[in-house]
Amino acid sequence: MKIKWFSFLVGSFAGALLAMVCTFILMLLFARPFIKWMVGRFTKRLMSDRYAENIWEMVTAMTKISPRIVIENSLRATTGGVIERPFGSPRKFLHFDGLIFSPAQLATLPAAETHPVDMSLTIGPQAKKPLRMDIPLMAGAMGYGIGVSEQIKIAIAKGTAAVGTSTNSGEGPFLPEERENAKYYILQYSSGHWAKEPKILRQADAIEIHIGQGATAGAASFIPSEFLQGRARELLQAPDKDFLVIPSRHSEINKPEDLRSLVDRLREMTGGVPIGVKICASGQLEADLEAAIQAGVDFISIDGGQAGTKGGAPILEDDFGMPTIFALCRAVEYLKKRGVKERITLLSGGGYSVPGDCLKAIALGADGVFMGTALLWAMTHDQVTKAIPWEPPTELAFYPGRLKNEFNQEEAAFYLERFFTSFTEEMKVAIRALGKTSISEVNADDLIALDEWTSKVTKVRLAHLPFENAKQSDPPPSVPPDLTDLPRKPTKKRSALSMFQKY
Repeated sequence: MKIKWFSFLVGSFAGALLAMVCTFILMLLFARPFIKWMVGRFTKRLMSDRYAENIWEMVTAMTKISPRIVIENSLRATTGGVIERPFGSPRKFLHFDGLIFSPAQLATLPAAETHPVDMSLTIGPQAKKPLRMDIPLMAGAMGYGIGVSEQIKIAIAKGTAAVGTSTNSGEGPFLPEERENAKYYILQYSSGHWAKEPKILRQADAIEIHIGQGATAGAASFIPSEFLQGRARELLQAPDKDFLVIPSRHSEINKPEDLRSLVDRLREMTGGVPIGVKICASGQLEADLEAAIQAGVDFISIDGGQAGTKGGAPILEDDFGMPTIFALCRAVEYLKKRGVKERITLLSGGGYSVPGDCLKAIALGADGVFMGTALLWAMTHDQVTKAIPWEPPTELAFYPGRLKNEFNQEEAAFYLERFFTSFTEEMKVAIRALGKTSISEVNADDLIALDEWTSKVTKVRLAHLPFENAKQSDPPPSVPPDLTDLPRKPTKKRSALSMFQKY
């Protein structure tokens, strides 16, 4: 009986295998003619249907209006309200690509590869309690609940602590676990009513008064109540309404002069930690900077137009705020003009994603750089496979994301530490190649502009012009010294006719 049953199984398997082989052979035989027939039929219709009925009409239409705009307009038609696009504007701003570094070789020798490089940053050098960090790269502001999940915030705190830099609370509520895992904690003082108790403010290593940001300017934010269920709602002390509103203005600031009293109050309450402001890059940047200077701030964070956010109106992301490089250069120039550049720490954010751009910004005068979107991509790393292809990676990171509980914060913290370490080591290689041993020594003289527009914006010399401070040898090295002092016989000018008369 067992032998018959075994024979039946073997026979069934062999029959199924034979059927599969035959099916595969038939597919090979008929697939090519079928595909050829289908392609031919499609091509014939493509070449003969009138334009209004032709599928090619979509190609020409989407050449005139990009697929992104078509989709966004469809979302507008569906919702009838303001749509919010994550990660900021897709438009191409003038950035740091028009600058390159000038390497040290002979006139200036490169630093030894074994020489240590000082990468430290001090925020608020004249504050009673300056914030001293190991590297000039920081995590940008990402708010818990109103933006990202608890897992993301804790992972950022752990990753930044491992490399000796800071995390930033963002506009969200105070998350105790974030403070516990962070080494250096910048608390963002928002226009909302939360996270303003003295016991919370005293836990900060620095306080950043949020005035504006690159991706949303100074506009108010509206967070639907269904996105704030659970612990975030409790910490925010959010009322039971359709939307949580983060106002566009602070209740304490009704005119620029009011900022001074807020800065003084926060400084006294915290015992002297650095107090700063975060602003977007407006066209009246110098006036905004002057208001901050008059308020006695210790640092200024400027968000360029390339900055990202958890979600912002496309009109604010695309059509408000100057590019980061414009804002940085104008801010540096004004702070120097006012004689406060050494006292007020300048931090820059918006579109930083590679080590070279970070170092170029510091060479142009930024003291430190903060990043957001690049950090999120580095942290999620291969965890994006938990979401794609059926869901976007934001479902792993955002507070209302359906996959946020599948996000591994320990893995994310590990990869974020590696991300910062890699950036820092690569910048050290570049600093040694400039013949320097401290990031504070890098300046605009180490840069060359590749085009006139970038040169005009940054005031960096063009590549085709010689370095003004280059030493000229006398006589030139290409002429042997012993020949320069020999008397030269005067030469007679000869006409063309006299030259031919010789022949």
